Amino acid sequence: MVARLLLLGLLLLLSACEKQSDSGSINLNAALGGIPADGFARAVEPRPFTFPQEHAAHPEFRNEWWYITGNLQTERGRQFGYQVTFFRIALSPNSPQTVSNWATNQVWMAHIALTDVEGQKHLHDQRFARGAAGLAGQKIQPFKVWLEDWQILGQANGDFPWTVQVANTDFSLKLTLQPEKPAVLQGKQGLSQKSSEAGNASYYYSFTRLASTGSIHYQNQDFQVTGSSWLDREWSTSALGKDQAGWDWFSLQFKAGQELMFYQLHKTSGEADQAYSQGKWIAADASTRNLSLKDVELQPLQYWQATNGTQYPIVWELNYPAIKGRWRVEAVVDDQLMETSVLYWEGAVRVLDLEKNQVVGQGYLELSGY
Repeated sequence: MVARLLLLGLLLLLSACEKQSDSGSINLNAALGGIPADGFARAVEPRPFTFPQEHAAHPEFRNEWWYITGNLQTERGRQFGYQVTFFRIALSPNSPQTVSNWATNQVWMAHIALTDVEGQKHLHDQRFARGAAGLAGQKIQPFKVWLEDWQILGQANGDFPWTVQVANTDFSLKLTLQPEKPAVLQGKQGLSQKSSEAGNASYYYSFTRLASTGSIHYQNQDFQVTGSSWLDREWSTSALGKDQAGWDWFSLQFKAGQELMFYQLHKTSGEADQAYSQGKWIAADASTRNLSLKDVELQPLQYWQATNGTQYPIVWELNYPAIKGRWRVEAVVDDQLMETSVLYWEGAVRVLDLEKNQVVGQGYLELSGY
């Protein structure tokens, strides 16, 4: 029964996308814009953000995600990276007019991953479900985002702390997350413009430093872990332009207490989109500074090749001249490819100071549209 429901969810999601890549995975641009926008709300101007209510779903928009990544370590120093992500995709702007418990206009997809740095392994999984019959969804009292038994649990209205619980045959995670800094509104007061067309934007905020404690069950062992996580929340109706293929996205946490979020959009021609690549520098005192490609210099240094021949830049030099920052951002495991219905590389990275030649931070890197 579960397998059939997952297949049904996959078919629904595929029907929402106008085209697929040659590999059979869903084309990212189609997944973010394949359903006609008529009837959906659009992100066209800054709006007020109210917390914790914003953690809830925004079903008037077509796409939405709760995106958590983090780096964890045991008391003995063994390191793990992890990803837990829930995606909501609306197939139409209106709910079906029927009393059936199975009727819904919502499809949910979830991805989970574990990176074992010591073992140089990356494990991942995905699930699909209809947003009906209790299979998947989001509710606010108390706060919950779930797809079957994969879930994020919070307090009333979404207040922290949150508990993240996921499990499959290879590993399980149970983590408690507590913010150490307030929410950061990305872009212009939370409006993240991705291309020139009005509405090709998302509402986007982050919690850039979440104290994380809990356990990992892996290889028949239980590991007690601590570390730091990052939450990204975005919702939109359309995001990428027709000439845009994907992005290189960095979320970096420095030992000195700062964070850096930056995404470099790239066009179908392969060149960076100078106008709409952007990010944010978050100082130790939580003050922020907007960044563009005029402020940040990015240079890929090393590539990893997937079995299908695609090359992903997994080592970068990232410079931020205004603060004299020169860093090498490198994957802790080369193969952290998410071979899911939407194919992308997502993995844990370490940050090295190029002047001091020492590790000064950690984070996550996402490479899409390659």
